[in-house]
Amino acid sequence: MYESNVRSYCRSFSDVFLKAKDDVIYSETGKKYIDFFAGAGALNYGHNNDYIKEQLLTYINDDGLTHGLDMYTVAKREFVTKFVERILKPRDLEYKLQFCGATGTNAVEAALKLARKVKKRTNIFSFMGSFHGMSLGSLSATSNKSSREGAGMPLNQVTFMPHPFGLMNHFDTIQYIESILLDDHSGIEKPAAIIFETVQAEGGVNPVSEQWLRRLADLCKRHDILLICDDIQVGCGRTGTFFSFERAGIVPDMVTLSKSISGYGLPMSLLLLKPELDEWKPGEHNGTFRGNQMAFVTACAALELREKLDLDNIVMRNERFIQSYLEKNIGTISEKIEIRGLGMIWGIDLSKIGDSALSKKIVLDCFDKGLILERAGREDSVVKLLPPLTITADHLERGCEILSEVMHSNIVGCEIASHHNVGGEYFGRK
Repeated sequence: MYESNVRSYCRSFSDVFLKAKDDVIYSETGKKYIDFFAGAGALNYGHNNDYIKEQLLTYINDDGLTHGLDMYTVAKREFVTKFVERILKPRDLEYKLQFCGATGTNAVEAALKLARKVKKRTNIFSFMGSFHGMSLGSLSATSNKSSREGAGMPLNQVTFMPHPFGLMNHFDTIQYIESILLDDHSGIEKPAAIIFETVQAEGGVNPVSEQWLRRLADLCKRHDILLICDDIQVGCGRTGTFFSFERAGIVPDMVTLSKSISGYGLPMSLLLLKPELDEWKPGEHNGTFRGNQMAFVTACAALELREKLDLDNIVMRNERFIQSYLEKNIGTISEKIEIRGLGMIWGIDLSKIGDSALSKKIVLDCFDKGLILERAGREDSVVKLLPPLTITADHLERGCEILSEVMHSNIVGCEIASHHNVGGEYFGRK
């Protein structure tokens, strides 16, 4: 084996894949897998979408520029124009666009660096359960213990606040932060920024309420703290609107985008920032692959496609189906199961069942039956649904059926064993 031990997804998805189309992945043996993973959120429009692919192939066949650093190019101009006209202006958003390195963590690095530069403070507030990336700066704002241990050094200048979900459920996190900021004996330095996710994806699919988002935005405004929304996994339409924070009517000071912003799985990351924050000196944050030319082409096509499909309405329709199916067919297996989600990101929390190996077995059994999905959250106890937004109704339903079949066969047996061995109330089918 020549590949490093750092590999992860292939340990769960052990087949060798050959090709993919729309919402299906095929192995080299021809086995078909329904995709409820979508490249960890990088494939909102599915695999090899015909509309996007056609424009990319045309660009390549015309010898379009493939690498351009941050030089002026036709591809970049067309993307900027389209993004401003179709995304920002209709929402009355006046962001400037900064093209970062190829992955989302670089956009987060840029946001944290700029916040500290503008506010001349070093501390950042992040939330327990958060995931913001794996390079040192963004990793410092990521709470996962195993991820942080990979740094090999202290990760400083970030203070973690309790999240509405997790160990302190129903705790008033906003009031807690307010108290810290007002207490001259809190021992916690005022931050330059607070970075947050409207739905903690890797943290276990933990959505926050609109009221909570508005209170957070208000707190930041009153205390002169920048608000950074990490929309890398749940942006680009995943929650039913292009930006996941739209439902609350707030305007973060900065927004990070990556994953599905390119529309085709091509590397691209983007930082949106309010104009008054643009204090960068030329080249102060750069990278050889900032401004992926082919990603500009596919991103333009994706913006056109979402309008042609009326994608937001499709997501809302699929949300209703997913929520109803999970609650009726999976949530009823046991009172210990918690279903939560928004748009087309959903989690099935199995942590209360008390079997740490259960979620892994479910994901592996689903894979054997032709369904790809992943786990998230504390001890990976949450089975996570993240299908392409363009998935067909038939494949969405069949994928949910496979998941339901696997969960019934695993959880009912697990709970019966628990009932006999430990005692207490047996939570079977209602």
